Amino acid sequence: MKKVREVITYKEHFDKFFVKQPQKVRDKIIKVLDIIEQIDRIPSTYLKYIEGTNGLFEVRIQLANNIFRIFCFFDGGKLVVLLSGFQKKTQKTPAGEIKKAERLMTEYYEEKIKEVQYGNKNIRSN
Repeated sequence: MKKVREVITYKEHFDKFFVKQPQKVRDKIIKVLDIIEQIDRIPSTYLKYIEGTNGLFEVRIQLANNIFRIFCFFDGGKLVVLLSGFQKKTQKTPAGEIKKAERLMTEYYEEKIKEVQYGNKNIRSN
C-alpha cells in the first residue's frame, strides 16, 4: 500500500519504550503505525488530538486489556513525529506524560530552527 505520510522518531524516548514491550505489543504498535502512514483519514480509534495542547496527538494502541499511548505531532501535513510512549493504567492520561511530550515537541522545533539557521542535520533519527 502507498504511504500518504511518513512516521519518524525524535530522540530515543519512543525507541526505549518500544524495545521494552513484549513482541505482541510491538507487532500491534507497528500495525497501527502502518495504518497511520497508509490511510488518508485516520480513525480516532488509532489517532486522537489531545485537547488543551498545541498540536499534540496520541497514537492509541489496545491489546486485550492493555492500553498504550504514543505521543506524536504532525510536522507539516505528511510527517508524523513520534515522541514518547507509556502504558495507560488510568482513565485520564497523566499530566506529567503530556508535559514531557510537549517539552519534546518544543525541543524538536527549536532544533529544527537551528538546523535551518546553521545547517545541522541531526534532527531526524529513524
